[in-house]
Amino acid sequence: MGTESWVKVGASTQTSTTEALDEALAGLQTPAAPKLVVALVAPHFDLPTIAEGLHQALPTTQVIGCTTSGEIAPDGAVAQALVLWALGGDAINVTTGSGQGDDLGLRRAATEAAHCLDQLDQRANTVLMMLSDGLCGDQMEVVRGAYDVAAIDVPLVGGCAGDYLAMRRTRQIHGRRVMSQSVVAAAISSNRPLGIGVSHGWTPVSEPMLVTGSKGNLLSSLEDKPALDVYLNFFNPPEAVRTDQAAFATFAATHPIGIRRRDKIEMRHITGFNPQTRELITVAEVPQGALAFLTEGDFSSVLDAAAQSCQSALAGLNGEEPVGLFLFDCVSRRAVFTEDRVHEETDLISSHCGQVPMAGFYTYGEICRTKGAGGFHNQTLVTLAIG
Repeated sequence: MGTESWVKVGASTQTSTTEALDEALAGLQTPAAPKLVVALVAPHFDLPTIAEGLHQALPTTQVIGCTTSGEIAPDGAVAQALVLWALGGDAINVTTGSGQGDDLGLRRAATEAAHCLDQLDQRANTVLMMLSDGLCGDQMEVVRGAYDVAAIDVPLVGGCAGDYLAMRRTRQIHGRRVMSQSVVAAAISSNRPLGIGVSHGWTPVSEPMLVTGSKGNLLSSLEDKPALDVYLNFFNPPEAVRTDQAAFATFAATHPIGIRRRDKIEMRHITGFNPQTRELITVAEVPQGALAFLTEGDFSSVLDAAAQSCQSALAGLNGEEPVGLFLFDCVSRRAVFTEDRVHEETDLISSHCGQVPMAGFYTYGEICRTKGAGGFHNQTLVTLAIG
């Protein structure tokens, strides 16, 4: 059995699709054909051209990808870029899959995509990477759909595709196909260790509250009181936050809701509110009967969480040196940093990992399940380390 694995990253900020693809491919400089390429694509690019170009350049390589709300390259956070993360080596085996969803959600699509595990020659360590349409229904359904196939045996990591906060359409790539309202997946198995880290940096500031009313991504009541009123009365934000959706969204980016799981607190990003029903609108469900917390954070706590996520992923390599990292970083976390300081997160990660090839993207939500219930996160950094 093979013992070598490697990661290479190519990136480009050229505005032309063909020029960006050529530059990103040239930057890969792979020692052999990759087993997998993950394409992280700013929405203005022509995705069919990228998918076809990758197939022509790397006909034996499995390809998945998605649009983003910002990209991460080896030198740090970039914008309006094309980033290619390539994984190879004789220690690695990869299969890919996809599933088409609809306006009702992505659970069936996630199950179809996760069936790529059925064709995988599993080695000592396996992970299922998933990229979903971040604007299609309750994203917790993606985790449930994947769990229908992966069960407790295969950890899940992934992120929700974005569109630079336009909130109109995201797209996904599987091979030569470009889709929307879909889930694409790569099952990665290796003879070498794979490490996973997850951390968010948000601190509960309220007492735990019982979720007494919710359906899908609508949170209607906490402790039998309208959820919006509870939220506003607790934080007492400026008047504009109480009436203006844009001001509310900016405030909510640093004041998410946390859900108590057995061994952790998962974050839920609040995207807006309904002034008539007094409901909060979240990216994924806040389950009725759960215990919820109001939380807050700042620059320092978010930066500390990046270090924790990275350290946890490295610890999973059992002393082996990493050959590469993949980062699923919430776009709401990026909002905490000013543009002149956004590089500090990736600089901190590099200080822990050295100059290993690193790539990722800013997401509309993150997937990480290694054990237990749940597995969908917001305002969180998920790190996958390749040993």
